Amino acid sequence: MYRIRIVDASEEDAADTLSDLHHRTFFDAAAMPQFELGAWWLVHRGDDAVAFAGVLPSTHVRNAGYFSRVGVLQAHWGRGLQRRLMRAIEASGRRLGWDAIVSDTTDNPISANNFIQAGYRLFEPEAPWAWTHTLYWRKWLR
Repeated sequence: MYRIRIVDASEEDAADTLSDLHHRTFFDAAAMPQFELGAWWLVHRGDDAVAFAGVLPSTHVRNAGYFSRVGVLQAHWGRGLQRRLMRAIEASGRRLGWDAIVSDTTDNPISANNFIQAGYRLFEPEAPWAWTHTLYWRKWLR
């Protein structure tokens, strides 16, 4: 059984767990997020943290949250954890009054398929913020 909870990333234990999971899921392929920004969730199975995700106010899309990072340990792939984290982030966005959640994927068809299954649609931002071959995703919350 998996348990998802929002964490206070300013607490040392939570920040250490987020950093450890980031390293174990992204290795050196992505910069370490600033966990003190935005809101962060952890997924536990028993006492073990096995996945994480974060959202922060988008700097590119008005009144939207940016689904900034999600990582799931490989041993726990295929159990719908990314989509469950998406639902938690969407619920938070609705409570904050955001119009949408946006994100991006680059060379990651598994995440792209999860976005599609969760109801996200491709869109072209006015000012693209990533690579030329990045896919941009948006889900309206209202």
